[in-house]
Amino acid sequence: MTRKTHANMQFIAHEINNKKVVELTTSEEIFKTLEEATDLMGNVYYQGFDKLIVYEKNISPDFFDLKTKLAGDILQKFATYNLQLAIVGDFNFDSKSLADFIYESNKGNLINFKSTLQLALS
Repeated sequence: MTRKTHANMQFIAHEINNKKVVELTTSEEIFKTLEEATDLMGNVYYQGFDKLIVYEKNISPDFFDLKTKLAGDILQKFATYNLQLAIVGDFNFDSKSLADFIYESNKGNLINFKSTLQLALS
């Protein structure tokens, strides 16, 4: 496990089954804009990581409001780069459409919503 610090962000590298995984911990709000998310994703991608793990508590609330289309736009970028994303958190939202979105995402292996870091690393 390797730790790198960038401003208020800390990147913790893991290697799981020959896959390079990076966990982002931060006190900042992330995924506020598509451009910000693309920059972060590009940074992770170009460092050779196969998967990014972020925490729901750090993600902009706009991401979880499907009407903004922010989640769809960001997740499409991850799909384009074939970079896995795991979001760790408590996903008890009042939105049925968001619950359906999370359910459908979890059927695949590219974008997953997990309740614990251990599940995200598996």
